[in-house]
Amino acid sequence: MSNTLSINHPIVSVSWLHDNLDADNLVVLDGTMGKNLDEAYSQIPKARFFDIKNKFSNTSDPFPNAFPSTEQFQKEAQTLGINSDSAIVVYDDKGIYSSARVWWLFKSFGHNNVAVLSGGFPAWEKAGYATEIAKSYSGESGNFKAVLQPKTMQFFKGLKSVVQNHSHKVVDARSADRFQGKVPEPRAGLRQGTIPDSVNLPFTDLLEDGHLKSKIELEKALYMVAQKNDPVVFSCGSGITACVLALGASVAGYNNISVYDGSWTEWGTLVED
Repeated sequence: MSNTLSINHPIVSVSWLHDNLDADNLVVLDGTMGKNLDEAYSQIPKARFFDIKNKFSNTSDPFPNAFPSTEQFQKEAQTLGINSDSAIVVYDDKGIYSSARVWWLFKSFGHNNVAVLSGGFPAWEKAGYATEIAKSYSGESGNFKAVLQPKTMQFFKGLKSVVQNHSHKVVDARSADRFQGKVPEPRAGLRQGTIPDSVNLPFTDLLEDGHLKSKIELEKALYMVAQKNDPVVFSCGSGITACVLALGASVAGYNNISVYDGSWTEWGTLVED
């Protein structure tokens, strides 16, 4: 009898992952940004490095972390040995940060058997579970099929329409100081500012010690910026932490949500004050 998993919640705990580490269809992905496999670092056993910046972004786009093509995503997922029936758990080394982007990418390409590891690698280590030195994946290719779900992402043209028609709530995940223009943007030369009519919900407001807050607390935070039946677009600096808001909103029961891929880096560059 095969031991296969079906994940039906956006979040799993480290104890759940530990108990299911030997499942036949489990794939654990390390979605930490800025890692280099040439440097020794620890990982959860059997984890495979999901390289957001170099493998799973359109690197020819002028803006960072740009959404990949369906062909690129499918090819790179297959190279990591991911199958259509894989149960994917993704983590990062901050708790919940870039792992939410990986989760959202899989959702955007039609794969729902995926979850984010609550607390990420720090929670795994804190629980005292085994780790190993990271190495490149060298197993068989997978048969993953990417099927684009267009409603999950907003791009510049669509966002301009959103702003002109006031058709969606736009919620910005940047810090309050960045949203209010009290501190410079981290990207050199990028102007300060906000997308017109957007509201601020810093992604850190949904987190506690690297874990998502409880569903009730998430509902409370999100209720301040959008109702559950509102169409909502999440934005941030470059499309990473907006996905943390998308993760929290999914747990809280919001269904009509999308992420603005270019986020403030694109909007602030292409649109004058």
